[in-house]
Amino acid sequence: MKLNDLRPQVGGGTKKRKRVGRGTSSGHGKTSGRGHKGQKSRSGGGVRPGFEGGQMPLIRRLPKRGFTNIFAKEYAIINVEDLNKFEDNTVVTPELLIVEGVIKRGKAIDGVKVLGDGDINKKLTVKAHKFSKTAAEKIEAAGGKVEVI
Repeated sequence: MKLNDLRPQVGGGTKKRKRVGRGTSSGHGKTSGRGHKGQKSRSGGGVRPGFEGGQMPLIRRLPKRGFTNIFAKEYAIINVEDLNKFEDNTVVTPELLIVEGVIKRGKAIDGVKVLGDGDINKKLTVKAHKFSKTAAEKIEAAGGKVEVI
């Protein structure tokens, strides 16, 4: 089945498009459904999202809290159990993780961090930017190696 083969169910609905500005007898003539006068009746009229008619907008009335640390590092997070998909004696690098689809390229801005959730039963050499203490212990207990890049 292709998109151009799709048809509404028998008795089901297709609605006719509203054709405005086609004379008074159409029911949508003269003002074309815009009413009389006002900002929304003009061409190019209307207001931006969040505009409250000149009243102080809600986003500016609410108090602001906290701050964003511009020096914060953004690591792609991966758990130890995710490494079980690789064969024994594989050298697991961030590039390999991206190619295999374990992590997304855009997430690994400052590198990859391996966390210790789950179990690992493969002997791997894992190269990453950071490891949690439990992740390093589990990889080494399985006979693997941990290398910080």
